[in-house]
Amino acid sequence: MARPSDLPASTTPTSEQSWSSERVLFRKVLYMKQPYPDNYVDVTFLEHLQRNANLRVRDYWTTVQDFGVILQHATSVLIFVALFILLYTKRLSSTLLIWVGALLTIAGYIFWDMSIRRIDAQYQVHRTAFFIFATLLGLSPILRILTKDISVDTIWAMTVCMFLANMLMHDYGPAPSNMACRFSGAMSTNTAIFASVLLASRLDSNIDVFALTSIAVEWFALFPILRRQFKRLSRRHSNTLTCILMLICTVMYYYISWMLMLIYVAACLFITFVCTWWLISIQKYKNEIHGPWDEARPQLQRQATAAD
Repeated sequence: MARPSDLPASTTPTSEQSWSSERVLFRKVLYMKQPYPDNYVDVTFLEHLQRNANLRVRDYWTTVQDFGVILQHATSVLIFVALFILLYTKRLSSTLLIWVGALLTIAGYIFWDMSIRRIDAQYQVHRTAFFIFATLLGLSPILRILTKDISVDTIWAMTVCMFLANMLMHDYGPAPSNMACRFSGAMSTNTAIFASVLLASRLDSNIDVFALTSIAVEWFALFPILRRQFKRLSRRHSNTLTCILMLICTVMYYYISWMLMLIYVAACLFITFVCTWWLISIQKYKNEIHGPWDEARPQLQRQATAAD
């Protein structure tokens, strides 16, 4: 586009058009005839231009703490894999794992129920939990021989792919203030449970299969709810949980393989500090423009649904 002074004689407004343009205000519309050429650019054309209107200047240490949400979920996946390795190598009792998982689930439920300060239908919650674990116990013999004809290498490869998909599709957003409970994304949870079933099918006994699948339900379906509740309560609660999970994972992999432990620690440091610095450093290259020419965006209001 060009301004009137830069236009050739054929496109420059005539004296009559210039006289009319002084009286007619230029409007950015196409449906009305105006005394201006088609390629005319008025001085008011870009007066409503906005650059980086939604830009948020990020603080380094605040962003480091926000990256803790990613570390929490990645560490949770690695802890579950470590539990499978310990069960697979007979270094962990399945009975102990079941009791520890049950006690931690009860403690987490009590904390969650007290933190939201509301009276729920506890009988229905208890009944649902009983049916879930009873179903897992009944299906344990079937799950143990489910992938009997599939090679071990295929099982490991599928498990890695499913856990990677779980981490990519996981909902890392905070818990909304108007919702007391929000499950993780369906695809994320399903891929984690599927990977857990693949790993459980490599175990020897039915009790081992039940222990691993029950922990998978608690770890990938219920624990993310508790993590979001920690995040919603305060940043200190979330940071404390991140440190506890990282410490547990480091200790577990120290007894499995010190090389894996070093790789895990290095990856945590890289994600926490290097990736944070990289994210903040590329903010200066952001150049997003907004104006009245943008398409209309519908404003959708989510209706909060509170449990009775």
